[in-house]
Amino acid sequence: MLFKKQKEIIGHAGAIYTCAYKDGFIYTGSGDNYVARWNAETGEQDKFAIKFEESVYSLVFLDENRLVVGLANGHVHVFDLNSNEEIKFFTQHTKAVFELSFNEKKQQLYIADADGNLSIWDSRTLELLVYLPLDCGKVRDISVSQTGENFVLACQDDTLRVFESNFFNEILTIDAHKNGATTVLYHPNNENHLISGGKDAMLRLWDLRTSKCLEEIPAHNFAIYSIQAINDGKTIITSSRDKTIKVWSDGLKFQERLDLKVGGHKHSVNKIRPVNTNQFVSVSDDKKIIIWEEA
Repeated sequence: MLFKKQKEIIGHAGAIYTCAYKDGFIYTGSGDNYVARWNAETGEQDKFAIKFEESVYSLVFLDENRLVVGLANGHVHVFDLNSNEEIKFFTQHTKAVFELSFNEKKQQLYIADADGNLSIWDSRTLELLVYLPLDCGKVRDISVSQTGENFVLACQDDTLRVFESNFFNEILTIDAHKNGATTVLYHPNNENHLISGGKDAMLRLWDLRTSKCLEEIPAHNFAIYSIQAINDGKTIITSSRDKTIKVWSDGLKFQERLDLKVGGHKHSVNKIRPVNTNQFVSVSDDKKIIIWEEA
């Protein structure tokens, strides 16, 4: 076995849709309208908890202290964790915010919603830079290139849309997945390659220079919801509505299936995030948080 369950955490009263990791703590957002924080080493919940008016769909850190939270009603809240105060409240979006992403190199915050609208903010001043109504359906994922020069959206209209981060022009559109693209990741070891997953349950590898599909893998039984890399980019992890997590080499060769038989999830696995070089965390509709580590 390549990975084993290191810890299982239960505490939310609703499905868990998103998670983030920072400085030894796992932050989770749930259908119970709470953001909660858990000690990754002990699994214990600390006193930090924030209740909202709607389900929490997305989380991202802008730096060590600022946490951004996206809700089902389109509201976006920014918190300073040092002072435990809300420092910004965005109402630019009116539909569910499924994805938040931070471009550290450009100091830009990306917010995408269920209607295919994208807003881009200066992460230092929290001022709006541009608002783009893309008319591409629900945007479920955003990946930023390692250089920060480009970012890509996974869209409900089947496409992957690549933008440059200086003037925010769309520079490439790839017709990627029937019934919708749901997740995307710049390949950790090759910035000219994208790894994508969709409602068609397919995992695909794309060459950005030619827009050609290099690999096409029937990876899951239902929609793929999250793709992440750990182990310095040598290991790719995918999670799915089919209740499973799968482990791949960086060349997308199948290595392992993590399911209920090995202590995995009972329902849709909505998000995975790296914890460190050899650990990652997964969250699910089954209300569980599971930390996995290399065996």
